[in-house]
Amino acid sequence: MKNYKKNKIIIRVMLFCCLFFVGVSAFAQQKTITGTVTDETGETLIGATVMVQGSSLGVMTDVDGKYSIQASQGDMLNFTYVGMESQSIKVGTNPVISVVLKELTNMLTETVVIGYGSARKRDLTGSIASIKGSDIADLPSSNPVSSIQGKVAGVQITNSGKAGEAPDVRIRGTNSINGGKPLYVVDGLFNDNINFLNPADVESMEILKDPSSLAIFGVRGANGVIIVTTKSAKEGKTVVSINSSVGAKIVPNKMEMTNAMQFKELYNEQRINEGITTPYDYTNWQANTDWQDEIFQTGLVTNNNISISGANDRSKFYMGVGYSYEDGIIKNENMNRITINLNNEYKVTDDLKFGFQVSGYKANLANYKSVTPSILAAPISSVYNNEYGLYYSLPDFQRSQVANPMVDVELRKNTSKPVEYRAIGNLYADWTFLKDFNFRASFSADYGVNLGRTYSPLIAVYNPDIVNAAPIDSLSKQTSVNQYQNLYTKTQTDFLLTYKKQINEDHGLTLTGGFTTYFNSYTQIDGARMQGTMSIPDYQRYWYLSIGDPSTATNGSGQWSNSTTSVLFRALYNYQNKYLLNGSFRRDGSSQFSYTNNTWQNFGALGAGWVISSEEFMKDQHVFDYLKLKGSWGVLGSQNIDEAWRYPAFPEMENTASGIFGPDETVYPGYTPKYLADPDLEWEKNYSWETGFEAYLLRNQLRVEAVYYNKLTKGFLAIVPGVSGTIPGLSNVGDIQNKGIEASASWNSTIGSDWTYSVSANITTLNNKVKNYTGVPVDMAMTADGYPIAFFFGYKSAGIYQTQAEIDQSPENTMSPVKPGDIRFQDVDGDDKITTADRTMIGNPTPDFTYGGSITVGYKGIDLTVDVMGVYGNEIFKDWNRLTYGQFNYQIQRMDRWHGVGTSNWEPSLNSTNTNAQEYSDYYIEDGSFFRIRNIQLGYNFKPEILKSLKIQSLRLYVNAQNPITFANNTGFTPEIYSTSAVKFGVDSGTYPLPAIYTFGINLNF
Repeated sequence: MKNYKKNKIIIRVMLFCCLFFVGVSAFAQQKTITGTVTDETGETLIGATVMVQGSSLGVMTDVDGKYSIQASQGDMLNFTYVGMESQSIKVGTNPVISVVLKELTNMLTETVVIGYGSARKRDLTGSIASIKGSDIADLPSSNPVSSIQGKVAGVQITNSGKAGEAPDVRIRGTNSINGGKPLYVVDGLFNDNINFLNPADVESMEILKDPSSLAIFGVRGANGVIIVTTKSAKEGKTVVSINSSVGAKIVPNKMEMTNAMQFKELYNEQRINEGITTPYDYTNWQANTDWQDEIFQTGLVTNNNISISGANDRSKFYMGVGYSYEDGIIKNENMNRITINLNNEYKVTDDLKFGFQVSGYKANLANYKSVTPSILAAPISSVYNNEYGLYYSLPDFQRSQVANPMVDVELRKNTSKPVEYRAIGNLYADWTFLKDFNFRASFSADYGVNLGRTYSPLIAVYNPDIVNAAPIDSLSKQTSVNQYQNLYTKTQTDFLLTYKKQINEDHGLTLTGGFTTYFNSYTQIDGARMQGTMSIPDYQRYWYLSIGDPSTATNGSGQWSNSTTSVLFRALYNYQNKYLLNGSFRRDGSSQFSYTNNTWQNFGALGAGWVISSEEFMKDQHVFDYLKLKGSWGVLGSQNIDEAWRYPAFPEMENTASGIFGPDETVYPGYTPKYLADPDLEWEKNYSWETGFEAYLLRNQLRVEAVYYNKLTKGFLAIVPGVSGTIPGLSNVGDIQNKGIEASASWNSTIGSDWTYSVSANITTLNNKVKNYTGVPVDMAMTADGYPIAFFFGYKSAGIYQTQAEIDQSPENTMSPVKPGDIRFQDVDGDDKITTADRTMIGNPTPDFTYGGSITVGYKGIDLTVDVMGVYGNEIFKDWNRLTYGQFNYQIQRMDRWHGVGTSNWEPSLNSTNTNAQEYSDYYIEDGSFFRIRNIQLGYNFKPEILKSLKIQSLRLYVNAQNPITFANNTGFTPEIYSTSAVKFGVDSGTYPLPAIYTFGINLNF
């Protein structure tokens, strides 16, 4: 034992000695390395990072650009600085190492996708925002565009809370009363939406906003263009990527409605105000139900994608397959979809290549339900009767207007089966010849099929008011089926010739000419049948038109087609990379205007830019690293105006009269044109211009871009009323102007060797006005000369009448008798009477400005990103609260109603017979401004050395919260009122809630 202990001590001493000498030896090899870090102009770089590669040892340069660090011979020193190309230098025998860092050229030579080609961002004179696919791939939205909300100046995106619903997108305002959706271009193919795309397959998105960028799209360019490029393989080894996320969605805010006790208090008072002296019998209605709690659920969300890509010097291949599932926030709502994206390119020679791209999509869409019954239904009704196994009916005062919300949610669940199929693809050949010429031919097609079947079941409910019999009511006594199918096709051919030449060192020229055709068609059939002597069984295999009573069969159909043929030309020129000139022209021929005076229409634009920072007089300044002034003007077209006018020059016929002829008195329908088309009818044209600047400052850490834009849509299509009995006409009447300022800024920097951070922000002002148009004010959302589009029209309130004496001293209300407790309207025209002439603008759904921002902080492998967005200055019209066809539940603020002198000067008294309170007025206007934390994401990227042994290239884990917090002043579910209508947006008719979504995800690359 003694020998063991002695030996153990000797071993420890020997180990200590060995370690000591090794340490001394290593220390002896280290030496002090000093030097200076400068840029290409000789300017010293303050705060440049110098790191010993493979260690945590690092320093930063001082105010003179100098550094001092301990390193050993053979070590690699890494020199980095924001906006500069990094350098690595091996330590040798020289203890002084000075480095010159070059400016990152890709900031200025970054290539962006534009219409029919690509170009250096530096050479362009317009406003193009570029979004990387990696910026949206980890977000839970199924539509790629939904995820850029708040990220791009000039782009207003309104998302729907419904699973799988496409967002409403407006670029630089609403340009027409007939719609304002942008054109989507996916790998060259024109489209109206991109629901079929998996966000994980997106390489980049370019948003084109200015005339010099948009004019090349001719008749489709006025509403802006979003160009989507899908992923393709990069040269190198085969890469397998797996992206997967799973999470939950909830309703972050419920509407505050009265509970049973509060409802009874208000309803009893209302009955008295209406002159009903008999108390309501609540014997059978003693529940206290929160109907929102009953219909809402915590939903599941999952997005999964696996991709394989590979490339060599001759070919490249990419395939991505995705699966998504999403519950709605209402029970029994869900959708799922499968996507596939496949592309391949093969080089025959270095100058000739062929390729194809195919996307497939199948979606089982959600059986959407309405949230409105949950806020209308009285809380005094129970949900379910266990004895009879039936859902309750609602009290008699609302039974015929609204049903138990759970009837629709549970008894009609899965009774609608909408399915979408879609196949999109293109083939292309690309040939470079005579060194400077390139010819590209492509053929693209989009084929979609929508199928749907709906079943109406038998529904019975428990009605406790029925006595002396079984307390059962039948809400539907017959079953029926409905079936539909629609097909649409899009085909497009493009033939493009491009000449690109750098002449000497001074002149850069790119010329593009082309010929393109586009064909779009749609056909739809539908039918329905009621049951025969027996009910149609509640099984999906019976939900077809072959079931049911043939004598009850109904059917319908619809179809349209249109085509365009176009020639185009574009020139990009720069002189010494300082003076820029862009010009484009397109001539479109449209089938919708054949045989009129405007079958062919011309569009074009000019843009100019001046890179001031390249001038000699800017060489000695140290503020601007890059500064460009730019401006453009152009004429754009607006054919992408929803489905308002499929055949504007060829009016549909409608049955307006009928006649009886012959001895058998046969009735013959008479048809007349729906309207008379103006022989000079043409597509709406947009005259647009902008001016602004781009700047990189402070060693490229700060980037700023700002523009002023002005767009005038001239001659939007509208019906001109006929004169007393004559047929109305369709003509180009009225103009709409949108103008404002777009500004964005970003700051990217580092702190020490481990910390990185970036901050970005953008803001857009919107000023919308209709000009040269006379509209008839007939609704609360209308269009009229001199006002914003779709402004809210009605009466301005001046408080609540408190006494009869106040009524007697006020302007006479000629529309309805008033009494204390009623809303007092303003006498706008000053004639001492309240008439329809006193209606005026009471709100504007277009915000004064929109904004967004982002903060990202990184520490080693950890990163945290917070995105925010908001709108300011818009109003919401709360239309659901103005319902007059029944007695419904009350919003909680009705507890503050007028019920005596001085009790309220805003909430009127309770009286459903009071037509004064039902008039369109600012009583129903709410502030639509809001600020939202759009996304919070925390992620961790594992170190490569940890993954190397597992044959994994990269691994990232993250958690994400979308829409977790919204600060707003409205009383509805959300201030973000979704609508695709150009003339009725911002109207809350029971808007579907926008959920908060919390997900956990993984990104894995092999």
